Amino acid sequence: MGKALYESNARISALYQDAENVLGYDVGALCFDGPAERLNQTEFTQPALLVTSVAAFQLVQDGPLAPSAVAGHSLGEYTALVAAGAIRFREAVGLVQKRGQYMAEAVSPGSGLVAAVLGLSESEVCAVCKEAAVLGIVAPANLNSPGQTVIAGERVAVERAMEVAKTRGAKRVKPLPVSVPVHTPLMQVAADRLKQDIDCLEWSDLKVPLINNVEAKVLRSSADVRVSLVRQLPSSVRWQETIQTMWAMGITNFIEIGPGKVLTGLVKRIVPEAETWNIFDQESYEHVLAHVA
Repeated sequence: MGKALYESNARISALYQDAENVLGYDVGALCFDGPAERLNQTEFTQPALLVTSVAAFQLVQDGPLAPSAVAGHSLGEYTALVAAGAIRFREAVGLVQKRGQYMAEAVSPGSGLVAAVLGLSESEVCAVCKEAAVLGIVAPANLNSPGQTVIAGERVAVERAMEVAKTRGAKRVKPLPVSVPVHTPLMQVAADRLKQDIDCLEWSDLKVPLINNVEAKVLRSSADVRVSLVRQLPSSVRWQETIQTMWAMGITNFIEIGPGKVLTGLVKRIVPEAETWNIFDQESYEHVLAHVA
């Protein structure tokens, strides 16, 4: 993940060194060589994804593809804030490391469960969660696109919600390989801890607006960003509304920065008319540059 960028650009390889100085371990080696068991632990996954995504953003930040607005899905919101100039890279690396640590410590291992529900509306999924909540905490975690919602919470309640969703006509219900039920009330303790770290950092007003996860609202001030990030952990990611807000702002080209193409697929489901692109290495950057700039 990100190895080609690291090897091709001295400025990008310096980012990895900066991150290593903050984290106390070689994040580049972890990204490139694993082991997967460690990389998949959220306290390591989060810095690794942030570093890789910010590395890819280095290709576009000063050129004709510089963004007019930014957004990020869950952890990706931190990359978006680095891109918007709200927080320095080094501070963001340390912050997401703590975020991952606090999330992992907020619930006992194996006690949480995350699942995808396909084919039900948002209101139907909310009703499913309400019915299953008699057994514990379960809530819509990611409102990703029409007919695609991720639910999360305490294992027994999520398992019940999965059964109810099937009876209510869900096309598919499947557990996801994610152990931490983020974006549910179970993360309030982690959010309270994270707030102290957020408040200790130096923030700047944004150079370009961020459309946030919690409300799909346009944010420009550092004060609003700090409040939003704390609320983000125990709240649903309103991704469908985020993209609709950006489209209403007149944004027609959506460029996914970093590894993977999941968000690109979601954007096309939300706004089929949108132009979608991916940048994850030099070749993909040049391809987008040739067609968009």
